[in-house]
Amino acid sequence: MKKLLALLVVLGLLLPTLVGCHGSRGLDPFVMPDEFDTTRDYEITFWAKNDTNKAQTKVYEKAIADFETLYPNIRVNMRLYTDYGKIYNDVITNIPTNTTPDVCITYPDHIATYMTGTNIVVPLDDVFADENYGLGGDELKFESPEFDEIVVKYIDECNFDGHYYAVPFMRSTEACYVNRTYVEKLGFELPDVLTWDFVWEVAEAAMATDDDGNYIVNGQKVLIPFIYKSTDNMMIQMLRQLDAGYSGDEGEILLFNDETKEIVKTVADHAATGAFSTFKISGYPANFLNAGQCIFAVDSTAGSTWMGPDAPLVDISEEKITNFDVEVRMIPQMNSENPQMISQGPSVCVFNKNDPQQTLAAWLFTQYLLTDDVQIAYSETEGYVPVTTQARETDEYQSYLDDEGTDAANYFVKLRAVKMLIEHTDDTFITSVFNGSASLRDAAGQIIENAAKAVRRNQTVDDDFIEKQYTDVTALYHLDQIQTSSNERQELGKLPNGAIALIATLGFVWIGIVLYILNEKRRKIRNKF
Repeated sequence: MKKLLALLVVLGLLLPTLVGCHGSRGLDPFVMPDEFDTTRDYEITFWAKNDTNKAQTKVYEKAIADFETLYPNIRVNMRLYTDYGKIYNDVITNIPTNTTPDVCITYPDHIATYMTGTNIVVPLDDVFADENYGLGGDELKFESPEFDEIVVKYIDECNFDGHYYAVPFMRSTEACYVNRTYVEKLGFELPDVLTWDFVWEVAEAAMATDDDGNYIVNGQKVLIPFIYKSTDNMMIQMLRQLDAGYSGDEGEILLFNDETKEIVKTVADHAATGAFSTFKISGYPANFLNAGQCIFAVDSTAGSTWMGPDAPLVDISEEKITNFDVEVRMIPQMNSENPQMISQGPSVCVFNKNDPQQTLAAWLFTQYLLTDDVQIAYSETEGYVPVTTQARETDEYQSYLDDEGTDAANYFVKLRAVKMLIEHTDDTFITSVFNGSASLRDAAGQIIENAAKAVRRNQTVDDDFIEKQYTDVTALYHLDQIQTSSNERQELGKLPNGAIALIATLGFVWIGIVLYILNEKRRKIRNKF
């Protein structure tokens, strides 16, 4: 019994230490140092997204080289990923071992999940305001924008859970790239603002075929008049335009409503005729648009360099490209007088480390990504816009916007997409950010995808089908496990794993003590007799 008691006591002493290993106990909050120690050398890791656009890689490489010239004691190691989802997965994997990158290109939805670790992501409120190393700080070796020189809409997107947890890097939205030639051939006049009714009407009219089974509008066997790249954005924006529920400010799930049902039924009706499809079902909208097999292609403004017969970036052979007049419009609207479109694009967050000087070095590099040279150079690679008014107002950037052409740098479709976003910045919106908001986004798109697939299998998309979809996506994306902020406050939050383990261990220790005392009493009673 004595040996058992001793073992339990030892476990009680060791277990809190064991569960504290590998970052599970969290980190101390970051406190900005009074000054940056330039006598030390630092090595920081920067995770960024890039796929086939080598121009973006060169912008990153030049930014790193210029920054290291200013701060020769800081070395920046860049790791490139092909998509943001892979960055997200790797960050989540590395949080338990405290081996996250120092700086990361990411999205606020993802950051909300990173924050489930204690003090993993640095809150930037006090960092922004630091007079030496904050935004526009006196001790910086480069010209950093002031806080009020970042576009208000974009910096506000990085404010959630009561703090700023990122800075915006680039911004984009979605655009509808239109084959104007086909619209007019079908007898329609292209409006300045597209409506959903107009797009559906044209798409259905385009399904007419001749006696040989060729579509009359393009003379081909293949035509998908309307293709949407991101169905999660499609659902979110349609609900916003209808002033319908999607999510609450505190993480409430409002997606499953009557307006959602009507959207799904409408999508199913047009998918059934072949007038509508999605990227996941059919492929990249740009490929169909450029081959004369699509009339309305919705994709990010960041994808504008792939759109049109003169696009500098293409994924199909040259002989498949058809000539047509391409136009850029906002996404279709429910109310053309009150346009609504989503704001998207990467942000940058800083991860906390045990060494405040290391974290400060990471913050210095993060700020450098907001300088005019980096902002303008990166925005010119695709249809992004700089996030600072300082960069937008430079003569260099204004000259870039005015110089439309067919070369990659000044492709007219890209510049028109960018100017459309700048003109409608105030018409953009974001959704609430919380732990689970990324899953809700996936669920929103999945409902549309499932409906579009179902009609191809001759299934009926009715209320029963949609209710089953609600149940299925709730289970698939664990939406029933998402807690609202109000519930978390009422429950005072979930105890950390270390605390749970400590309480359990102390319980075993006390049980052991009680058993030992009872055993000693029994032994003494037996000895008396």
